[in-house]
Amino acid sequence: MSGSTPKAGNRFIVPAAIIVVLLVVGVAAGVYLTRGSSSSSSTSSTGSDSNALINVVAGENFWGSLVSQLGGVHVNVTSVVSDPNTDPHDYQSNPANAEAISNAKFVIVNGADYDTWALALMASANVPNQVVLNVQELLNQSVDANPHFWYSPYYVNYTVAVMYKDLVKIDPTDKAYFTTQYATLNSSLWTSYMKQETVIKQMFGGAPVASTESIFVYMANATGLDVVSPPGFMQAVAEGNDPSAQDVATMQNLMMEGNTSVRVLVYNQQTVTPLTQTIKALASQYQIPVIGVTETIQPPNYSFQAWMQGEVASLQNALNSEALGQ
Repeated sequence: MSGSTPKAGNRFIVPAAIIVVLLVVGVAAGVYLTRGSSSSSSTSSTGSDSNALINVVAGENFWGSLVSQLGGVHVNVTSVVSDPNTDPHDYQSNPANAEAISNAKFVIVNGADYDTWALALMASANVPNQVVLNVQELLNQSVDANPHFWYSPYYVNYTVAVMYKDLVKIDPTDKAYFTTQYATLNSSLWTSYMKQETVIKQMFGGAPVASTESIFVYMANATGLDVVSPPGFMQAVAEGNDPSAQDVATMQNLMMEGNTSVRVLVYNQQTVTPLTQTIKALASQYQIPVIGVTETIQPPNYSFQAWMQGEVASLQNALNSEALGQ
């Protein structure tokens, strides 16, 4: 894969080579300053001739939404994991998934042990010349890294840039079209939610927040918020394990200290357990605002950026209400 991995200190960048391309075509791209089982997959296509389309399989609908917007009329995208009622970590593949991957020219997986089922299906299919984008490998992250890369605007921008390059590699004759789509998507990502994350950082940077699991850590980094939940607690919940007694006690104490210690509790609505429900109830009891986030796009028919816009707005509203004592 081409391109260098974005550094932690960078601010929402698009690789320089791509910026040059966008300047040549005269399109202004938005750049932020500095990719449970489901019984069915979701497929999006806007082309009229399916034989002329690039078949793309995305392990999850967040990456699927982004590549669908990039590819537009030239792609047929199947997003496998999209069920809002299940935990994506627990997804079990089926024959339809295997068939989709065996027919795909382009496969996008999250990696970091998030979609191992897809890696197994690709290994079994062994499709010649199939283009594979593994986000974890692209970002030079370890297999045991926090897998929720799509909650980092830095990683989203970098992944979208490589999706664009891969589409051009597969279909170079439509490069101009993909370039325009890429510029449009960059602008939309910035105006819909990435810009607002910088506003939250300016207004609330350093504010202590808690999360029931590690899904929120990347967004907290982007917004400058201080996640005070025990890392062991968040990781255990994300992996479907029981946190240590010490971490549970620490988390409960944070909730009982009220909004002097925690301004907002972020609650993953797709990894609900009796323990996380208890933590949520404690937060409400001690007047800590609670906002829900999800692993996959909800509702599933939303675009990636519309979904993120809603979650960022909920976060800002909760921080505002706490600041105003509401």
